[in-house]
Amino acid sequence: MSVDSKTVKKIASLARIAMTDAEVEAMVPEFNGILGWVEQLGEVDVTGVEPMTAVIPNSLRLREDVVTDGNIRDHVLANAPAAEHGFFGVPKVIE
Repeated sequence: MSVDSKTVKKIASLARIAMTDAEVEAMVPEFNGILGWVEQLGEVDVTGVEPMTAVIPNSLRLREDVVTDGNIRDHVLANAPAAEHGFFGVPKVIE
């Protein structure tokens, strides 16, 4: 795939980037170089290679899923500026 100045202008428009004609012409070989590098990556033989999410092995440290601080509603609502019927009271925003 080859990129021309029309394509660069379209990309700049989509990205909401203002570019002069000189900047557009300077970006054409840059984009073509990047696409050439991506095409080189497609030539690499990756048969037998498993997909990785990271270069080093990571494992998640999981904890027990238990309730630890339940039944303290009154204690939590003691800090609220306005508590109504066991809930936080908030100002009305819709008239």
